[in-house]
Amino acid sequence: MWELTEEQRRAIAAAERRALGLRAEARARIDASLRAASVDEAGYREAVARLREQGRVALAFHPERLSRSGRTVAEGLLADGAYRTQFETGLSSGSTSAFAGGERDEWERRLFDGAYHRPDAVLSDRPRYGALFLVAHPDGPAPRFGSCYFVLRPEVSRRCTFTLLGSQDERSRESIGTLEVLEPTMAAVLRHVEEEPAPFGVPGLTVRGLVAAMRAGLPGAPRGVTDDRLGRALDTFVEAQVHGPVDLARDVEALVVDASFRGSPVADTLAEIASTYGFSLAWHPGFTLAAEAVPETFRDYPTRKLAERISASVIDAPAIGAASNDFVLNPDAWRSFGSPSEIHTCFRRLWHALVLLGAPSDPRPEPTSG
Repeated sequence: MWELTEEQRRAIAAAERRALGLRAEARARIDASLRAASVDEAGYREAVARLREQGRVALAFHPERLSRSGRTVAEGLLADGAYRTQFETGLSSGSTSAFAGGERDEWERRLFDGAYHRPDAVLSDRPRYGALFLVAHPDGPAPRFGSCYFVLRPEVSRRCTFTLLGSQDERSRESIGTLEVLEPTMAAVLRHVEEEPAPFGVPGLTVRGLVAAMRAGLPGAPRGVTDDRLGRALDTFVEAQVHGPVDLARDVEALVVDASFRGSPVADTLAEIASTYGFSLAWHPGFTLAAEAVPETFRDYPTRKLAERISASVIDAPAIGAASNDFVLNPDAWRSFGSPSEIHTCFRRLWHALVLLGAPSDPRPEPTSG
């Protein structure tokens, strides 16, 4: 059984205190959303009860990327049997600012009232970042953060805090919640569904539709093959901050892998991870895009130029990863793309363009294990 450190308990308590302070206003917003959608209170309560019982978090990652230890992420996971924090690995699929005084450090200070900034705090105590499953997509609830993902057991969600969208957003403190005090998060979720055309990767999703889907049962661990209905939920997700360690043998229910890695050494390592630590491995369809089909720019970064530097034919997760690793090992060769920070962001934007625009690389991949 895991035990939280004093810092982790303080962080969860700080989030829960804030959620309690927001609860009354959030409850009123939830009631208004339910009335507007003609959803009865009993049905909503049943949906939330399902979430508390079955809610699972996915931790996304790029398995081929090199960490500051010189190992790939997959090699580190196999050797350590643990999913480590950004502060330990030096890797992030979001902001690369997980260091003292960096943006990530300040976001955590703001969100958790300085709980992780006590003099005796250690880097391994910091949260791990994932996303909460609300609807079932084979590519996971937040594919922007990685081509592969772990599905955590429902009990891990009890030591998570949640915000709508990323914790870097100034509004994150207004949507923070826990499974015990979930109202601020759910109020923000329902408003998001009301306002967005494709919330959580589902075009036309309504409050009534979301509540009905949650009542019917939340996504569990996939077994074997996943289908080709990619969610591409690039910008719409509930972030989960996982407090305490993530032990692969104890906390992981399944590993889901981008089909672009099939037949590669990375896939072999991922299969060994699943076998060693005792959980299933499934494939999702993955993404592939002709280099010439990559947009000239994606969110203000020169993605076509980068794609053509990487490959004359097809862009997929392994191709982007190999180029990103080459940048880490040979930074001078990539100077034409800007500063190190700009290059990191350009790689992220290319991955995001691939998620949004790519075709399934393998619509019906075969299972590796189950």
